[in-house]
Amino acid sequence: MTIPRKVWILFIGMFINVTAISFIWPLNTIFINGHLGKPLWIAGLVLTFNSLASVIGSMLGGYLFDKMGSYRTIVIGISISVVGAIILAIDHGWYAYVPALLITGFGSGMVFPAIYALAGKVWPEGGTKTFSAIYVAQNAGMAVGAALGGYIASYSFDYIFIGNAVVYVVFTVFVIATFRGMANDSERKPSKAKSEERGWRKVSPSMRALLFLCIAYIFCWFGYTQWQATISVHMERLGIDLKMYSLLWTINGLCIVCLQPLITIILPKIFKSINRQMVAGMFIFCLSFLLLIGAKGFNMFLISMIVITLGEMLVWPAIPTVANRLAPPDKVGFFQGVVNSAGTVGKMVGPLIGGLIVDLSDINLLFIVIVALIGVGMVITSVYDRGLPKELQTDPEYAS
Repeated sequence: MTIPRKVWILFIGMFINVTAISFIWPLNTIFINGHLGKPLWIAGLVLTFNSLASVIGSMLGGYLFDKMGSYRTIVIGISISVVGAIILAIDHGWYAYVPALLITGFGSGMVFPAIYALAGKVWPEGGTKTFSAIYVAQNAGMAVGAALGGYIASYSFDYIFIGNAVVYVVFTVFVIATFRGMANDSERKPSKAKSEERGWRKVSPSMRALLFLCIAYIFCWFGYTQWQATISVHMERLGIDLKMYSLLWTINGLCIVCLQPLITIILPKIFKSINRQMVAGMFIFCLSFLLLIGAKGFNMFLISMIVITLGEMLVWPAIPTVANRLAPPDKVGFFQGVVNSAGTVGKMVGPLIGGLIVDLSDINLLFIVIVALIGVGMVITSVYDRGLPKELQTDPEYAS
């Protein structure tokens, strides 16, 4: 199945967007803790508020997608992010850093659900392949951004904030040049009858199922975000160079870019349902954190990163695929906003709670807590859609 041109445009747009974000997000904790002189729990608190701003932006972005379309929603979100990025480029002292991160988080939160919802609309028959393509774009951008950011930061942190702002401006120009026509072609206003029939103001069975799945998604992101928060600082304290830490993210992104297209093709042959795929991915997540218990050298962190990369390739594209399948036609943006917000909630509480656990005990206890939470997520993922009508269940039939 050939990927349509419109999906390629979204692929490039997401790549540029995440490249901009990745200049600084893997290094936030290190910068706040090591350069601004704040304790680890303060760094976690800042990232928590940044994620909260992104949650609010995600819900608003999904709502605006359904009300005013993708183009205007994405342009508004980018414009807000550009303002935050320019503030950071001009002044990244403590008092400017926090509000600028909040502004950027809010703007980027609006963009993500709009792009995912638009991808589902322009290529609905693609199923999992649609969202895998956008997921690959995210990780390609992450690999390039993290590699450049880590390399540049080893010389001066000043330059990564300038690079972040420049790439955001490039993304803005790209969207204005390419997204408008695509949005007009793909978006249709649903009939009023269909909207009322689904009763979106009530918690529908589809929404209940999605919310249960989102609990598991939060647990996964709680663990995953430790790589950007506590694990990054832990590696630095072990004497592992900043360039080596950034290399892990480069390897993560390259693995996904190279392997995800192949994995997307063979997954339906391995797993009989998308639910089993997600459960298997979460199990691999658990293995990756068990490998980190007592780890001292770079090689074990590298192995753990490769393992968790395999897990995320099974889980991350599957969640928006399920959301797209469950969503009423006029609430696609809203459902994607819920999913993106759930992931961001995991990112929000992860640095704060993870930092507190490490400060009060040690990082090995944190890894045990993560394994336990993801284990609960595996159980939830096994049963979340059992009460749905058969045509909406994701377990009996592979949704791709």
